[in-house]
Amino acid sequence: MSEDRTRDSYPGKSLRILVVEDHGDTLDALSRLLTHFGHEISVADDAQSARKIIGSKEFDVVLCDIALPDGSGYDVIAEVKRKRPVKAVALTGFGAPDDIERGKEAGFDFHLTKPVDFHELRAVLGQIAA
Repeated sequence: MSEDRTRDSYPGKSLRILVVEDHGDTLDALSRLLTHFGHEISVADDAQSARKIIGSKEFDVVLCDIALPDGSGYDVIAEVKRKRPVKAVALTGFGAPDDIERGKEAGFDFHLTKPVDFHELRAVLGQIAA
């Protein structure tokens, strides 16, 4: 599944963001919120879809769940980081120190634990856009 969301007006730099999340309601809420923030959003609901989209479009940021139905967000991010420079943000229920370290090793630049605090997400995207 992939879908582009159009940009809403919002002051600040617009980012091209791929959201990889297998929970439909979470994916919809994130894409609506990020569109409202003024970002250009593409979505994927599994690792295979994410890989296809990453191969066909340029992104500034990949927001990626760790536990996907057909693989691991760690693998998705490690693969995308080998291909191009992109900032990666883990969106996961796994928040133990070992999980955060494994994320860094895979290439995640930021680690946000679910349920995601939208103010924290917005602050992270602001750092990336700066």
